[in-house]
Amino acid sequence: MSGIIGIYYLDGRPVDSADLGQMVDILAHRGPDGADIWVDGSVGFGHRMLWTTPESLIEELPLVSQTGDLVMTSDARIDNRDELICALQFDNCPPEKITDSQLILAAYERWGEQCPEHLLGDFAFTIWDKRKQKLFCARDHFGVKPFYYYHQAGKAFLFASEIKALVSLPQVPRRLNEVRIADYLALMMEDKAITIYQDIIRLPPAHSMVVNQSGIRSWSYWSLNPHHEIRLASHEAYAEEFRKIFTEAVSCRMRSAFPIVSHLSGGLDSSAVSCVARDLLTKSGKIKLHTISSIFDKITECDERPYINAVLEQGGFISHYVHGDEFGPLSNLDEIFQYEDEALLGPSHFYPWHLNKTIKELGLRISLDGFDGDTTVSHGFMRLTELARQGDWQSFIQEAKGVAKNFNVSAYTMLLSHGLPYLKDLAKGWRWIAFAKAVQQIHKHFGVSRKKLILQHGLKYLVPEAMWQWWYRSYKQDKSVSPVACQTPLVNRNFAKCIGLDERIQKLEGSPKQPLSVREEQWLSFNQGLLAYTLEQMDQYAAMFSLEARHPFMDKRLIEFCLALPSEHKLYQGWGRIVMRRALEGILPKEVQWRGGKADLSPNFTDGLLNRDRQLLEEVMRDKLGSLENYINLDILQGAYQRLLCDGNKVSDEDSMAVWQALILALWLDYKQLMP
Repeated sequence: MSGIIGIYYLDGRPVDSADLGQMVDILAHRGPDGADIWVDGSVGFGHRMLWTTPESLIEELPLVSQTGDLVMTSDARIDNRDELICALQFDNCPPEKITDSQLILAAYERWGEQCPEHLLGDFAFTIWDKRKQKLFCARDHFGVKPFYYYHQAGKAFLFASEIKALVSLPQVPRRLNEVRIADYLALMMEDKAITIYQDIIRLPPAHSMVVNQSGIRSWSYWSLNPHHEIRLASHEAYAEEFRKIFTEAVSCRMRSAFPIVSHLSGGLDSSAVSCVARDLLTKSGKIKLHTISSIFDKITECDERPYINAVLEQGGFISHYVHGDEFGPLSNLDEIFQYEDEALLGPSHFYPWHLNKTIKELGLRISLDGFDGDTTVSHGFMRLTELARQGDWQSFIQEAKGVAKNFNVSAYTMLLSHGLPYLKDLAKGWRWIAFAKAVQQIHKHFGVSRKKLILQHGLKYLVPEAMWQWWYRSYKQDKSVSPVACQTPLVNRNFAKCIGLDERIQKLEGSPKQPLSVREEQWLSFNQGLLAYTLEQMDQYAAMFSLEARHPFMDKRLIEFCLALPSEHKLYQGWGRIVMRRALEGILPKEVQWRGGKADLSPNFTDGLLNRDRQLLEEVMRDKLGSLENYINLDILQGAYQRLLCDGNKVSDEDSMAVWQALILALWLDYKQLMP
């Protein structure tokens, strides 16, 4: 993790080195190990250095090519170094003397604008090509490394790792982007480009961009293939291949000149990363792996120490702890807002903040985590939908009952989500023999009335569509409220109408049609804007403390492999993520390897809000909602707030989230002194 900045004046005026220096200084937290700038007429780059890899200790950025025609600044960790060193013919130079930025620059010299297609790892970089008078920019496949920019057509292009470096210059407007606020309030973070500042844009993940006097041209250089499927000989072969790829994903992220810490929550994903990383360190004869965990002495239902201890008891770790129930979700916001550029915070933001603060105090600078292993490996519950559509109700019932047993959920819930919707499709398709067989199987194994199934999931769909539309128009209580509005009650309807929120949601979220397979559901999850947004938030939480966060489950090779697995290697005998459970036999402790769900942290969130942060909660709800009246339906908000106060332990997720969104948005606008 480091920081990059740059200015390109398209109208030819010279870059002021003082402006570059100011931007570099603003990002001092991203790179305490050094800073430098480079200027050549109308182009200037800057860099903040955080030493992490052995090669970074000798790295100098911005980097100028031997001919002087190419200059780059980068925030990058390149994982396929051996492959690139061979392909780019660095034969006469020891690998330990070749920096990641040198590899990127050589890749550009060899492959030009196609160079990101040859890179593995996490990266954001910009190259000034003096010969062609253009900037070339690229960002990694999933958006681990951030890249923000401001473009004034025909005049200026500025970029940086963080928004604060851009808005530090008076020429960059600080205008609030109300569309981004609406997206946040609607819990619809699908737009991968916009930010909370109207004129500041994000380069989307897996995108390249060229900037010259003609304007901006950007494109996607890579996308996941939703149709590829891997076929191997046995369960053991799939498990062995997963173990190989996963171990490599962890190993690449352990290339370090310093000790490493792993976030260990006790869940399957963080435990997998920690155990594999520990084994790699043990084999290399290096020092033990540090771990850091949130524990809960007061809100004990959130405590995962039995699983954390099961990992630690294997040995090879130096453990550290943060007491997660000693602070609340509104704690330390003044400190967080010094660094947080958007403040569209999720309700779990305070855990990584306190964990990273402790890591910094321990003198560590590189952390591993199990971020989003759920998506990468997949629980595979959509396999139930596949089985229903195949008419394999016997397997459906076996898997549904297995899921119910292993994850402490109702088998009938699985039927509602994955079985009954297919009955509707059978009825609509007039496939009555298949419909009758399905009804018989569901009645036999779930005890649901055959009459109810036929009436509610069969005959109902034979009524002409026009009659249902007439019924909807006749009995709808409020004809002014759209279906989309019902999903976003917190948003002020005048505000929603003004910015076209309903149309925006329909456009970005697409058809409400549900995915029909595990692979389709996984593919949709990987392409959601929420993934890039969350990774950007995690980068900020780490950067605040001069740390680099590394995410093994965001490895391109691992994701491509897991997406291509047949569904029976995602859900089998009621066990989700079965390929990983098999692959880590003998590596994970049994208690973790075969656990179902994980602790629900919402009791600690609610207790923190109502008790530890009660004074600030009441102050905001009483005095600071004026800035939100144009954005939020205050009646809906007050209703949610009163229900939270009356019975916080039983309040719905919708009510908790509504209050949380209003709190954070009001406090951030007040702190930044931003107005519409």
